[in-house]
Amino acid sequence: MTDSGGPQHWAPGDQVLWRYRDNGTGAVHICRPVTVVQDTPELLAVWMAPGTECVRPVLVDGTSVHEEPLATRYTAPRTTERSQWFGSGVLKLARPGDPWSVWLFWERGWRFRSWYVNLEEPRTRWSGGVDSEDHFLDISVYPDRSWLWRDEDEFAQAQRSGLMGPEQAARVRAAGQRAVEQIHSWGTPFADGWEDWRPDPGWPVPELPLDWDRTPVHTAP
Repeated sequence: MTDSGGPQHWAPGDQVLWRYRDNGTGAVHICRPVTVVQDTPELLAVWMAPGTECVRPVLVDGTSVHEEPLATRYTAPRTTERSQWFGSGVLKLARPGDPWSVWLFWERGWRFRSWYVNLEEPRTRWSGGVDSEDHFLDISVYPDRSWLWRDEDEFAQAQRSGLMGPEQAARVRAAGQRAVEQIHSWGTPFADGWEDWRPDPGWPVPELPLDWDRTPVHTAP
């Protein structure tokens, strides 16, 4: 996971970083080492294995962000900490330019649970991975094709806290509606059979580098 050249397509088994920047400061506050499953002009698919060491935001006293009352959740001072991803792994799918990525979750024993549409800034590629900014609003999609909005309260609070203006909020909501249209039509990636995918058992769990928050030398869509 070095930053020694411009963005390129990665090979299956390559290890890269999937990162999110803080909506207020722009600093990297979420970093997840992942293994590339597929990388083409149409789709980037990566696997985050169980037990992966990640970086996540926490309050300055180490308390989980989600334990902070909603009214002050985005204004209380924060820092970051290293922590392991527990539970089942996550397959992340992202098409270039889409203002969302789609995550697949399984229960133990590979019983498929759901898709999760994470509304976000279209990812910026660099030689060591991809960067984005989370847009708070999300959608859960289930095998019976039912779906529901997630985190609408956080989406509203982010606007009240000044992290998202009215124009950006309208763009995010419109992006969510476009994602819902894909759900209704059962288009890509829901109809593509990714729920039957399994990781290569020979893949090691990627390590979190010391310079996980480095500034990329080269960036591109």
